[in-house]
Amino acid sequence: MRRKLVAGNWKMNGLGASLAEVDALVAAHPAPACEVLICPPATLIHRLAARAGSAISVGGQDCHAAASGAHTGDISALMLQDAGASHVILGHSERRADHHETDADVRAKAASAMDAGLVAIVCLGETGAERDAGRALAVVAGQVAGSVPEGVNPGALVLAYEPVWAIGTGRTPTLAEIAEVHALMRAELAARFGADAAARVRLLYGGSVKPGNAAAIFAVPDVDGALVGGASLKAADFSAIIAALEGAPA
Repeated sequence: MRRKLVAGNWKMNGLGASLAEVDALVAAHPAPACEVLICPPATLIHRLAARAGSAISVGGQDCHAAASGAHTGDISALMLQDAGASHVILGHSERRADHHETDADVRAKAASAMDAGLVAIVCLGETGAERDAGRALAVVAGQVAGSVPEGVNPGALVLAYEPVWAIGTGRTPTLAEIAEVHALMRAELAARFGADAAARVRLLYGGSVKPGNAAAIFAVPDVDGALVGGASLKAADFSAIIAALEGAPA
């Protein structure tokens, strides 16, 4: 049985005062029925981990592929783990676009994260132009092949489907389109690692997930939760999404 997961990606948002939202979230969900994860800026990881207790897991938003070295401004997976993180988001479309990260880059980072004991949340998704050209499935299949390391522990891998054209736009794919891509990801994992291993990998949907559409998305087959952006910054909104996942079909 895959445990449902809802992950909040704060991106480059949040100062110390923002931790009050975490306090409110813990008060509302002291023992959530699903796994709740917040990935704040690196400056808040240690403080968030210290006050979230067992209710909320903490993750980073990126890591370098190397464990240490002359990489000014970067942070390693071991550093994230040392600060209290248990997960890390990798290959987000904003990293792929803004920092020109390739599938090979993401694959190396994921391997490093897993070596450090972190759960790697590998992001995948097509652009609007690729979807309009009928290439969405081919793009996502290629990203699964190129971004996921060999010999993974299924429990240490999460795939997050985030169509680039839906992130922060208020637009979402149809439920049928989400189901189609999630089924493809599961099939690609099964072809590579075997059905048993593939069945243990959690698949998240991300891209304009909100309280108003979360329940419908969580009812889609092979959707094990969500990677949430802007709606994770406010406890009231994120709490409603958590509640929707807690009530989703097993």
